[in-house]
Amino acid sequence: MKIAIASGKGGTGKTTVAVNFALSIENVQLFDCDVEEPNCHLFLGFDLEKVEDINILTPVVDKTKCDFCGKCSEFCQYNAIAVLPEDVLVFPALCHGCGGCAMVCPKDAIIYENRSIGIIEKSKGGNIEFYRGVINIGEVMASPVIKALKKHVDESKTAIFDAPPGTACSVISSVQGADYCILVTESTPFGFHDLLLALDVLRKLEIPFGIIINRCDIGDDRVEKYCNKEGIPILMKIPHDRKIARLYSEGIPFVNRMPEWNVKFVQLLDKIQAQI
Repeated sequence: MKIAIASGKGGTGKTTVAVNFALSIENVQLFDCDVEEPNCHLFLGFDLEKVEDINILTPVVDKTKCDFCGKCSEFCQYNAIAVLPEDVLVFPALCHGCGGCAMVCPKDAIIYENRSIGIIEKSKGGNIEFYRGVINIGEVMASPVIKALKKHVDESKTAIFDAPPGTACSVISSVQGADYCILVTESTPFGFHDLLLALDVLRKLEIPFGIIINRCDIGDDRVEKYCNKEGIPILMKIPHDRKIARLYSEGIPFVNRMPEWNVKFVQLLDKIQAQI
């Protein structure tokens, strides 16, 4: 089973839930899909090893063949190629590697070369097999790294995807194909607003979902009222607890020191399985 953990905004506790959830169940893989700022490893303490480089194809123009007709530039929806009267400019960071520019070139003047945009790393400890993607600094396309990361899913295990915040392409790449998505939120005006955006995405993707309310005793009850009205399951509430906060600040998953929460996360998996 593949379970994504997402939210509409950052700082709601996605990684806290993902790491503690993974530590509480058996036969599990944890994937850190927040490739721009992965941080699950900070709480696991594992030694990471490189698995692979992630490359995308980038066009290279042979200017001895090119007649500067501009068809490649007209085709490219990402403005990765600009054709001047006597020159062609390629902007690799904008290229999505679709291959279309070479297909429309009447002079066969475009070939492709691999360009590294990130890496996949892994580690293993206890009951967790951990993978993370890391995008190169300055790169803007996280989705190819996330898609490559998810190719390491073992269908015989429970896979947990710790998604990036927000509702952009990288989030869609992270949750797509999941059997279930946990949305972690906080009951504040900002948290509720962005929760509604995330719910809209999951409804369009037709992925079953439930809610975890983190720091449930701050803010107000607007999230809970909305969930009750819409029939959205509230899977768990995590209080604004000083001990949990202190452990988090020290990089310690709270299930390691508060065993009663280990039981609650096992029950969380049971709730998800029952819904599916």
